[in-house]
Amino acid sequence: MNSTPLDSNVDAVVCIPTFRRPDWLRQTLESVLSQKTDFPFAIVVVDNDAANPAGHAVAKAMLDTTDIPSTLEIEPSQGNCHAINRAFSSALDTYPSARWFLMIDDDEIAEAGWLQHMVETARRTAADIVGGPVTRTFDADVPASIRNHAIFGSIEGATRQVNMIHGSGNCLIARHVFERFGAPFFDLRFNFLGGGDMEFFTRCRLAGYKTWWCAEAIIHETVPSDRSNPKWLMKRSIRIGSINFVIDRLHMGAFAGVKVFAKNLVSLSLGVVRSLGILLRTGEIVPATHPLLMSVGRMAPLLGLTPRPYEAKA
Repeated sequence: MNSTPLDSNVDAVVCIPTFRRPDWLRQTLESVLSQKTDFPFAIVVVDNDAANPAGHAVAKAMLDTTDIPSTLEIEPSQGNCHAINRAFSSALDTYPSARWFLMIDDDEIAEAGWLQHMVETARRTAADIVGGPVTRTFDADVPASIRNHAIFGSIEGATRQVNMIHGSGNCLIARHVFERFGAPFFDLRFNFLGGGDMEFFTRCRLAGYKTWWCAEAIIHETVPSDRSNPKWLMKRSIRIGSINFVIDRLHMGAFAGVKVFAKNLVSLSLGVVRSLGILLRTGEIVPATHPLLMSVGRMAPLLGLTPRPYEAKA
């Protein structure tokens, strides 16, 4: 670990979990290091590849040349929830004066002003959680049917209060939210499935925390070619359905099993109707499969077929 022990002069901490993307991590760090703010901030990087922590080496080389406080760690337990929980826990412990904890993924680049906009929104609105747009940049030419696929969508519109956000790739969370829930913050049942962020923000919504959307705090995500093809998109649709099923099962309260089964049946019926509607309206097959495949994905865990896309190969 490389850190400034118990730094008491930090208001916000940017957390970056990383796994086998050292070149992309370099771009992410460059965008964070270039942020101009009216408050002091720190950076926490957690490499989740203990066997070959190339990201840790890249981060150390970059952060050793700056005066911005930083903490570098290696998380040996594989899985995105382990890495994210380690990043937030380290940030909370190392920077006790920090009020806000942000996350950016290692395949994302923050626009100038991103960090200031996020924190300023939290200050102005007393929001417990703030989210911002993630725009997609494709590293290969893709047709409009894929570029405009619902999976690549985001909350749109002006800065405002919203019901909840669904992803952690561009988020701010206040310290007291973590203190209330306690570690592990992201449920480890989602470690290889994904969706730990959505389940966390669902808990926040149910707990009554106030969430704001900051339209000005823009992050750009690079989408590689292996994630912009019909096969990947259809598998992702199924996984989203499985995530929704698991979250519902956890939070539907009494008789959750019966409620979730009934919701699955309704979802399957609506999925067929919605997919046919998209197909008739657009004539595009890949986007039309999305509602139906999400409904199919809701059934998969009942058959013991829960996806595990974040379980890395050796």
